[in-house]
Amino acid sequence: MPHSVDVFWSFRSPYSYIVVPKLIELESQWDAQVNVRPVLPIAVRQPDFFANADPLWTTYLMRDCVRSAEFAGMPLRWPRPDPVKMDFATRTYPKEQPHIHRLTRLGVLAAERGKGLPVLRAVSHLIWSGETDNWHEGDHLARAFEQADCDLAEMDAVQEAEAERLDEVIKQNEADQRLGGHYGVPLMVYEGEPFFGQDRYDQLVWRMQQQGMQAR
Repeated sequence: MPHSVDVFWSFRSPYSYIVVPKLIELESQWDAQVNVRPVLPIAVRQPDFFANADPLWTTYLMRDCVRSAEFAGMPLRWPRPDPVKMDFATRTYPKEQPHIHRLTRLGVLAAERGKGLPVLRAVSHLIWSGETDNWHEGDHLARAFEQADCDLAEMDAVQEAEAERLDEVIKQNEADQRLGGHYGVPLMVYEGEPFFGQDRYDQLVWRMQQQGMQAR
């Protein structure tokens, strides 16, 4: 049996975007299985999270995510538009969101169909690479799904029809994320041990090798 790791992941997280190529490498080069478990961003789960944070938290985040992407050899620009709508006057997030619920449901549906990592890779690159403005318009998103061998129109119809069921899966993912030992993303949980952040990937592989994971 392959060594199984749960990955709790958000479309609004730059660090989630950065870790995806490494997770694809993990499955392709090692005797490993990555279980993609999309969750809503902390800004949606806790709308006042950033309003109560020290301003240096956001300042450092913006600097560090760009540096981390550069270190990984990946392009990064804050998305236009942001997958999560923010009220800049109050630094809070309204309940009604135009993008993130749809994206997260599509991520869950892709994972259920065995296309989790390819969809995460293609869509996060579209959103975060800076190669495209207005990623939500035209056929940009459809083309990203095509790269993952998926039909966006068909999957959109399913996620709309099964929204209630998919939302319950997302809630379970979020509950299991906390049980795994952290609330942030990306969170990788292997054999009950949490590894939070894309910069803990090497430690994850090290631990999995300790438990007998072999190269393919």
